[in-house]
Amino acid sequence: MKGVILAGGLGSRLFPLTKITNKHLLPVYDQPMIYYPIRTLINAGIDDIMIVTGGNSAGDFLKLLGNGKDFGLKHLNYTYQEGEGGIADALSLVEHFADDEPICVVLGDNIIERNIRQAADEYRAQGRGAKIMLKEVHDPQRFGVPELDRDKVLRIEEKPSEPKSSYAVIGIYFYDNTVFDVIKTLVPSDRGELEITDVNNHYIERGEMTWNELDGWWTDAGTFESLLRASNLVAESGANNLGLGLVG
Repeated sequence: MKGVILAGGLGSRLFPLTKITNKHLLPVYDQPMIYYPIRTLINAGIDDIMIVTGGNSAGDFLKLLGNGKDFGLKHLNYTYQEGEGGIADALSLVEHFADDEPICVVLGDNIIERNIRQAADEYRAQGRGAKIMLKEVHDPQRFGVPELDRDKVLRIEEKPSEPKSSYAVIGIYFYDNTVFDVIKTLVPSDRGELEITDVNNHYIERGEMTWNELDGWWTDAGTFESLLRASNLVAESGANNLGLGLVG
């Protein structure tokens, strides 16, 4: 299984910080934000990774990460997304890299306390379809929200005014190689973007979606409030407990 980190976009909610750099290069406590999704993939046993970036600071990822030797990697792959076409649009850029293998996709501003190794292993055994990660939250109306029937996902609604569960779909997804065919069928939403929720609902309609609940805390870091919360959570947990120690 290959890993994909989506780290493009303009980061407009963090302006003016993002006027001079990509959001995913901002610090979360004592590490650049992009370090966290890289470690999430490595801790899941995934070491063939592509980073999708964009904007005017794309070259800074190469300066910071190089070929990933600080993480014990032999190689890192990069590609560039022009503009802001949405998560699914960014994902469409990695079809050649995926090369018919399953992929684990992590949004670059998603930070978790523990790891997704169990979910990754279960998806490897699953062998096809898709898997999403869920987390119970106090404000599900801010996120994509699944309607559940025991262990089955019936539908995902994006930012519903009346959520059908207290779970949020977090920014970690597993897909088989048909995901790129699904993306090609999508039409832009009212926001003018190709939505990842539409991708997930395609898999649900095909009866090929499973889910795991994330263990430990999770946050994004895409607003000033959540960036501060992420830094505080990391500081309280301790970087070593997050598996962020780099190779010396």
